[in-house]
Amino acid sequence: MSSEIPSKPIRSGILSRLGVKAPLFAVPVLPPHVWRINVDTPEEAQQNLSFGAADRWWEQTDLTKLILASNKLQSLSEDVQLLPALTVLDVHDNQLTSLPSALGQLENLQKLDVSHNKLQSLPEELLQLPRLRSLLLQHNELSHLPEGLGQLLSLEELDVSNNHLTDIPTSFALLVNLVRLNLACNQLKDLPADLSAMKSLRQLDCTKNYLETVPSKLATMASLEQLYLRKNKLRSLPEFPSCKLLKELHAGENQIEILNAENLKHLNSLSVLELRDNKIKSVPEEITLLQKLERLDLANNDISRLPYTLGNLPQLKFLALEGNPLRTIRRDLLEKGTQELLKYLRSKIQDDGPGPSEEPPVTAMTLPSQARVNMHAITSLKLLEYSEKQAAEIPEEMFDAVGTNPVATVNFSKNQLKEVPPRIVELKDSVCDVNLGFNKISSISLELCRLHKLTHLDLRNNILTSLPQEMEALTRLQIINLAFNRFKVFPSVLYHLPALETILLSNNQVGSIDPVQLKGMDRLGTLDLQNNDLLHVPPELGNCENLRTLLLEGNPFRTPRAAILAKGTAAVLEYLRSRIPT
Repeated sequence: MSSEIPSKPIRSGILSRLGVKAPLFAVPVLPPHVWRINVDTPEEAQQNLSFGAADRWWEQTDLTKLILASNKLQSLSEDVQLLPALTVLDVHDNQLTSLPSALGQLENLQKLDVSHNKLQSLPEELLQLPRLRSLLLQHNELSHLPEGLGQLLSLEELDVSNNHLTDIPTSFALLVNLVRLNLACNQLKDLPADLSAMKSLRQLDCTKNYLETVPSKLATMASLEQLYLRKNKLRSLPEFPSCKLLKELHAGENQIEILNAENLKHLNSLSVLELRDNKIKSVPEEITLLQKLERLDLANNDISRLPYTLGNLPQLKFLALEGNPLRTIRRDLLEKGTQELLKYLRSKIQDDGPGPSEEPPVTAMTLPSQARVNMHAITSLKLLEYSEKQAAEIPEEMFDAVGTNPVATVNFSKNQLKEVPPRIVELKDSVCDVNLGFNKISSISLELCRLHKLTHLDLRNNILTSLPQEMEALTRLQIINLAFNRFKVFPSVLYHLPALETILLSNNQVGSIDPVQLKGMDRLGTLDLQNNDLLHVPPELGNCENLRTLLLEGNPFRTPRAAILAKGTAAVLEYLRSRIPT
């Protein structure tokens, strides 16, 4: 029999700090009798209380899970060896500078979480844990890892992100059971080619390092499904001729200039390709080989034209192109959303004949109420559209026609809607792109807040003054357009949307912003605050180094002056940082 805590309450309070993530009070040192809980008779028994055999838990079970998170522990006792049955030891969010060598005697340990501490090194004895499956070391001060880390053959999850690592031990190649490896936010300049031996690895995160190249041998990682290379110094996209299972490739915020056919032709399983904030000048026709692609992010590059065949990608639901000098596509067309853009691209393909973009003809068998419902758009394009009708409400038959078909995009723009159509909540399990622009909507309904897969929300040109706090539920929202509304304050709920990458809030009446909360928005790359009422630009805004596009023109502040604004985002941020009081 094993347990996390005893089956009966312990009045002595010995375990009051075990299994609690945020205790009522924190302790710098753990009382010795906690380590001896398997050895000593508890206080209850010493008080001559009467216990039946079933109640004498200390004779039946050894502690298997010990959770000491979020205290102020500065050290762990070597007496941890008195808890040999431990399978989980969680001491994250403390002030540990070292770990006891006695950890090596916990031969049953399967999960060790020592993240968010101050560790500068790991004891060699840690390599003696034969059953360890999860090792969490993120947010410490590690500058190197033990060379023998590859001895942990049972390891399935390893997180060493947010440390000071400059290299990876070659023994990593021995971790053949590893499924997830997080190397993000370190100082790595290269990756060992031997990582390719990790035949079980599905997720590799190398975000925010100093990588200039990726070993071509990594392409032989047969199980790899997700690869994160964002915020490095890559000049070209790696070639992956053997990664047949790769589904997500994230390489934004690098220095990639060329995207060629060799980069793409083997990525047949790719559903997400994220290349925003690079220097890509063109997109090859071979992009159409990615028949399973659902999301393509090319925002903030140097692309002047797109191949019209891009419109033939059958699964594409989201296409981000803002921040590119596109010449062949009108700006108003870009603002209509992904499906309209794809439809336009298909229409430009020469000699294509009657294509799938044609609407089904209205026949004698078509009911009058169904004549305006484009069933082909719903079933094939996953698009529900009722735009430019100047209608006060969306006809019920539009929603009735959806039935069980999954709809990814909704376009109800350019009508006279005064509220969000309540039945939009019926699409919550599939819709990811909603356009309600150019209406008369004055408030956001709770139904909209339940669209938990939403990534793109267009609410421009309405009469909104605020956003409900319930919008916090939109945890996947990446782009929101609130231009030409009536906001007088920056909507506070936006600060709490972790996936937001683009906020368009121009032509409102916003008077101030909170730079501290903006800095906490790690993914925010574009912030448009043009033509508002900002009297002051806080210097601390310069600390938001993730911002690649910051637009402030048309506000009544005096500094930065127009000459600084004209130099671009990087110059504005540098100027603001120089104004921060020391």
